[in-house]
Amino acid sequence: MGFGSYDETEQDNQEYDTDFEDDDGVSAEENAHDGDVEFEFTASNDELLDRLEDIKENT
Repeated sequence: MGFGSYDETEQDNQEYDTDFEDDDGVSAEENAHDGDVEFEFTASNDELLDRLEDIKENT
């Protein structure tokens, strides 16, 4: 059988490993973190809007 050819017998000869162990993979809760995030903005709204306008002009 050449590269790219399709052989229907290959369809019947496939074996699948569906025996999954409970220890496989990563638990989503394993790395869960509880906490707070706080941001402190030092610029005023006007300064931020001016900066946004500068960015828009340069793109």
